[in-house]
Amino acid sequence: DGVAQGGGIKCKLCTKALKKMQALAGDDPDEAAVVAALKKGCKALGRAKGRLCQQLVNKYQDQITEGLQNGDMPRNICTAIGICRS
Repeated sequence: DGVAQGGGIKCKLCTKALKKMQALAGDDPDEAAVVAALKKGCKALGRAKGRLCQQLVNKYQDQITEGLQNGDMPRNICTAIGICRS
């Protein structure tokens, strides 16, 4: 279903969503800031992509939260959770 493809739609969506969330969470975010950014970040993508984004967040929230708090690059987080190919 395109999850493992390097340039797949889900990979692009994941990277785009996490960039948005990273911007919303700000520098050196705490967990509450990241959780709030996860919610807002998906809404910012519109309804259809937002729904996919929300599924992604629900499934990988811990990894995404940890990655954002560590200041990891969005693409690296998406690769780490298996959505993008490295």
